Amino acid sequence: MAGGKLTPRQKMINLMYLVFIAMLAMNMSKEVLSAFGLMNEKFETSNETSKGSNEQLLSALDTKAAEAKGEFALAAATAHKVASATKEFYDYVGTLKTEVLKGFEVDPETGKLPYEAMDKGDNIDDWFIGEGYTPKGNEIIAKINKYKADMKLALGSDKKYASILAEVDKKFDVSDVKNKDGVVDKYLSYHFKGFPAVASLAKLSTWQSDVKKTESDIYSTALGKAAVAAASYSNYQAIVVLDKNAYFQGENVTGKVVLGRYDENTKPTNVTGAKLDPATGQAVISLTAGGVGEQNINGQFTFIEDGKTIPLKFQGKYVVVPRPNSATISADKMNVVYRGVVNPMSISFAGISDSDVTASAPGLTKVGNGKYNMSPGGGNEVVINVSGKMSDGKVATDKRVYRIKGIPGPTGTIRGETGIVKGPKSNLEIATIGAKLEDFDFEVGLNVVGFNLKISGQPTVVVQGNKLNAQCKAVLSKAGRGDQVTISEIKTKLVGAGSYLLPRTAPVIFEIQ
Repeated sequence: MAGGKLTPRQKMINLMYLVFIAMLAMNMSKEVLSAFGLMNEKFETSNETSKGSNEQLLSALDTKAAEAKGEFALAAATAHKVASATKEFYDYVGTLKTEVLKGFEVDPETGKLPYEAMDKGDNIDDWFIGEGYTPKGNEIIAKINKYKADMKLALGSDKKYASILAEVDKKFDVSDVKNKDGVVDKYLSYHFKGFPAVASLAKLSTWQSDVKKTESDIYSTALGKAAVAAASYSNYQAIVVLDKNAYFQGENVTGKVVLGRYDENTKPTNVTGAKLDPATGQAVISLTAGGVGEQNINGQFTFIEDGKTIPLKFQGKYVVVPRPNSATISADKMNVVYRGVVNPMSISFAGISDSDVTASAPGLTKVGNGKYNMSPGGGNEVVINVSGKMSDGKVATDKRVYRIKGIPGPTGTIRGETGIVKGPKSNLEIATIGAKLEDFDFEVGLNVVGFNLKISGQPTVVVQGNKLNAQCKAVLSKAGRGDQVTISEIKTKLVGAGSYLLPRTAPVIFEIQ
């Protein structure tokens, strides 16, 4: 375009071509600037969320410190040092963002900054002089180094925080950086010099995000570290573990007293209220059950820790019951059994092993020790007969009558929603008509095999299946916003129950928006 003598027309064509190229470059630049702006928005939203979650973690540490003291108090003290260092640096970065934004105002209508106009970085030119830093640039580097030093001082040499400190050093390494041409740049020059304001803004927001994540990691680690350290003898609870929960009158009561966490090093120096087994460190209980009713077991462990005697008292209860003459029979989910579903039941005799208990009834099958499934047939009642063989060879018997009820009628659904469902016609056209059993304790599968669709002023459409057919869509096309589509006469089957239909299914309404 630059060679030879050009006619006025050719000069005009060349000029228009250059303008066109410039416009393309300008449009590309606007897209990049907008992308930086959107990225900054995401970081700032994430930073606000992190503020809240970190405050909750710190509050949890303070609560544990107030309740348990000890290691939790030390962890809380460390966390507050971290919180102070984090806030100081986070707020300082906020002042840098304010400098970057000088001259740019938030649009009152959109609530956004003018990202496409933030293509200059003049506001932070006072960070640099030649290839070096101005006093302002040196101040920024000093603030970064102070943040890292404060974090090291707060966390000390504890190995649990070593990886977090290493990550801080890596993310805020202010050493010189080689650029793509192999030329060494100063840290701030490499990351900020000559960049658009919106890019610098996003970079500073990432700094804030990094310090908030570090703060969160430290709080989580501090909580876990304190919990482990709190597993000291003074924080144990002694537990009475009996071989069974109830005993016949005159029967031998047997069991153990153990600590909440047992290992071979957890052995008391003395115990009262039980016999100490020197091989295992367990306290073994052996006594004769007293009269019928609640009985107490009391005693005390004694440990030596750091030269100090630590007493741990234990207390337990057991119940002495008379020899059984009635069985315990209960439906696991309700006080009736339902026709059409499998009703899980627990059947046992107090004081008798489940292997020595026998139960029988129409539709009753055993699935495990003390566990049965009841699938009732016809009629309104079913009688369950139970017998149990006691340890002395005697047999106890009992029976219980249960009512048989049918499954209640389900409620129709559109997209899984009941009642009045709202949305555009297009949603209803592709929706699945379903049914659910509300406030019913059993997990059952339901299939809709038919329904009626009705719109006021138009004929009712009878549908086979669970989706709208072509006739439904034709009727629906005549409806307008605010019209209600009633789905009624919903035919619902139980999965696995053959042709058995459930009672009338309640209708569901779709309001066109």
